[in-house]
Amino acid sequence: MGCASCGKGESPRGCKNNGLCSSGECERLEVRDWLANLSLPENQKPYEIVEVRFKNGRKSFYRNTNVFALQTGDLVVVEASSGYDIGIVSVVGELARIQVRKKAPAFKHAEARKILRIANQEEINRWIEGRSLEKDLMFKSRTLAVNLKLEMKISDVEYQADLSRATFYYTAEGRVDFRQLIKDMADQFKVRVEMRQIGSRQEASRLGGIGVCGRELCCSTWLSDFRSVSTSAARYQQLALNTQKLAGQCGKLKCCLNYELDMYTESLKSFPKTEVKLKTEKGEAYHIKTDVFKRMLWYAYAGESAWIILSPEQVNEIQEKNKKGIVPKDLKPFNIEGEKPLEIGFDNVVGQDSIARFASNKKKKKKKPKHSTQAPGNE
Repeated sequence: MGCASCGKGESPRGCKNNGLCSSGECERLEVRDWLANLSLPENQKPYEIVEVRFKNGRKSFYRNTNVFALQTGDLVVVEASSGYDIGIVSVVGELARIQVRKKAPAFKHAEARKILRIANQEEINRWIEGRSLEKDLMFKSRTLAVNLKLEMKISDVEYQADLSRATFYYTAEGRVDFRQLIKDMADQFKVRVEMRQIGSRQEASRLGGIGVCGRELCCSTWLSDFRSVSTSAARYQQLALNTQKLAGQCGKLKCCLNYELDMYTESLKSFPKTEVKLKTEKGEAYHIKTDVFKRMLWYAYAGESAWIILSPEQVNEIQEKNKKGIVPKDLKPFNIEGEKPLEIGFDNVVGQDSIARFASNKKKKKKKPKHSTQAPGNE
């Protein structure tokens, strides 16, 4: 899993930075600086805005007014609403300019907070100490919320680097009055408490997990914008509307349903309208299913179990004939034979077909009982 600074809990094998993630190889939402090897033109100053990443992929932009020589992976002390915080530099230079245009087009440089200094070892130790206290703090806050009978779930806690403030991330179906909860937390934990409500998708991205594909969740590794996913995405891709299979770890429709949706919608533009029935002398044939990749459509007559495979061009041709009043006798002459499944044969390269080829073929002979060879009377 990941390092302590990115909230995944444990340091990965092979991490030579003792959990500080300064190598840049095990981060969440990692950004590759493909402009790092390019030099700036003459008389052009470096871009002063730097992207800093905090726990679980939370990022923000800060001003490097003191012109520190920062690189990706450096730990810096930044301004906070009260006190200071520590983050990891994720993007510097001209790539940061591109990130600002992409993620925050209304960003105002003059209002951005500043980078105070590069973090020293004492500040780093205190920051790591706060990370170790977050899990216990989350369980205690959940107990306080249950005692007050609040319908909310506290899913994550983030300590500020100076340990003066703690941010509690929670999910709830409706509005929650947590004024008494904040008072109880402040009295017990002796810190300033900030409550922040997040959605189910944001909760899954912060907690992480493994999807049905066997890989780590996209929202916790590289996906930064959460677009709405509707059931029409599944219909376009000819998927069964089974909520148990289409839902992700967050309980919502999987974000990966949108990955290939544009390709499907573009391909389906050349397909005919499936709600239009094909009229023949035998009767009307209605649409059963569509294969976008093989460009095949299945039709069947009412009361018959046999399906007829047609190409989109053939369906368009028949529909045009129906509009002109021309009705073919049957659809069977247009039927495309489905591709025969490829038969894979298995050759015996060793020359031994038997499963018990290693068993010994020699049968043990039963020993015959020994008969006495002494002559009678010689006892």
